[in-house]
Amino acid sequence: MSAHSKFLEPITRENAVVVLVDHQVGLLSGVRDIPLGELKHNVVAMARAATVLGIPLVVTTTAAESMWGPIIPELVKALPAGYKIIDRSTVNAWHDDRVREAIEATGRRKLIFAGVSLEVCAALPAISATAAGYDAYVAVDASGTFSQAKREAGLLRMQQAGVIVSDYATLMVEALADNAAPESAAVYGALDMPFAVLVGQISAAYRA
Repeated sequence: MSAHSKFLEPITRENAVVVLVDHQVGLLSGVRDIPLGELKHNVVAMARAATVLGIPLVVTTTAAESMWGPIIPELVKALPAGYKIIDRSTVNAWHDDRVREAIEATGRRKLIFAGVSLEVCAALPAISATAAGYDAYVAVDASGTFSQAKREAGLLRMQQAGVIVSDYATLMVEALADNAAPESAAVYGALDMPFAVLVGQISAAYRA
């Protein structure tokens, strides 16, 4: 694969895995670059849409019991029944063998990261994955951080390293690929894009 082709090759439900890093209550309490309700909505929606599409999820926390607390309950409810979250000590999730092995076990090369904080929990493993030869993406609106300056610095560093920056809904819709797919309604329902409700109301009005 040429150095630039990862930017052109589409995400599919067969080649992607979603990696959610440290969406923990203690960390979310400090988020200042995106409204907290919006951040929660977006990461939960991405997890639900990925599940509908059959895209594997790898979910991890850091120091959940001693420092940053558990995953937000909204995300726990969105995970498949019995899902096991990996709690680790490493700052960079890629440096934890269990996280990396869980990703490797999927056999997929396109890794979609989201994390709190953006410039550490999402960016560092995405940069490490890029260095390891994976195609790393970050859903910036399913991530958050503690100031606008940290957000901008994280985005710049990721782009300099070749990480592809996108948003939660675009990544999942790209994986859906075809609006005629039998699960398309469930995917859009999971994504719960605010404008889509209005579109549906307009469409219903035209049919009336």
